[in-house]
Amino acid sequence: MIQFKNVSKTYPNGTQALKNVNLRVDDGEFVFIVGSSGAGKSTLLKTILCEEPIDEGEIIVNGTNLSHMKKKKIPYLRRAMGIVFQDFRLIHHMTVYENVAFAMHVIGVSDKVIRKRVPYVLGMVGLQDKMKCKPAELSGGEQQRVGLARALVNNPKMIIADEPTGNIDPELSYEIVDLLTEINKRGTTVLMVTHEHSLVKHFGRRIVEIQDGTVVADTATMYGDLKASPEEVLYERQ
Repeated sequence: MIQFKNVSKTYPNGTQALKNVNLRVDDGEFVFIVGSSGAGKSTLLKTILCEEPIDEGEIIVNGTNLSHMKKKKIPYLRRAMGIVFQDFRLIHHMTVYENVAFAMHVIGVSDKVIRKRVPYVLGMVGLQDKMKCKPAELSGGEQQRVGLARALVNNPKMIIADEPTGNIDPELSYEIVDLLTEINKRGTTVLMVTHEHSLVKHFGRRIVEIQDGTVVADTATMYGDLKASPEEVLYERQ
C-alpha cells in the first residue's frame, strides 16, 4: 500500500513539483498517473523510491514511513519494488539472460535459483528465444520487455513504471501494458506514469491526473467504456 499525506516537494531552483498531494494506492491496484510534461509525475515516483526527499507531509509504503527511514534501509525498500524505465537501462555488454539475472545476483540469490527463475520470467514476457542476444540485437519493444522481466524477476509486490512506452512504437505500447495488466491480475500492484491518454483510455483502469504538482482528478476511469486503437495513440504522439 502507498499513501501520500499532504506531501509537498520544492526543488532548490524554486520549482514546486508537488503541492499538498494526498493519494492512496491499495495492494493489487493498477493505477495510471497522467499529466503533461513537468506536471510532477516523475517526482511522485522518485519520492516513493526515496530518490528525492519531501519537504512536508508523509509517505507510507507497505507500512513504513519513508521520512523516518534510515538510508541503509532504502535498498531493502526498493527490493520489494520492480522498476521499469523509459530508457530501458540495460547493460549493453550483457546478454538478455545476464541482464535479468544481474537483478538477482545483486541481492544474493543463489545460481541454482537464478537458472530456474530467469528463463521462467523471460518466458512470461515472450523472450525465451532471445536469452543469448545482446540488447543491440533487439527491437525497442523487446528491450522494454527485458526491462519488464528484470523488474519482475525478484517477485516484487509492486511494479513502478515511469513512461515505459515512451521510447517504443505505438502498437507495441499495448503489448507492454497488456503484460503489466496480466502481472497485475496475479496480485502485483502496478503504478504507471504516462502522458498517453489514448493508451490509458483503452485499458480503463484507475487514473490519477496531476497538473502543476497537484492531484486534479482521481477516478476509476474518466473515459467510460470508450476504447482507443493503436492508430489513435500514433495520432496523439504526432
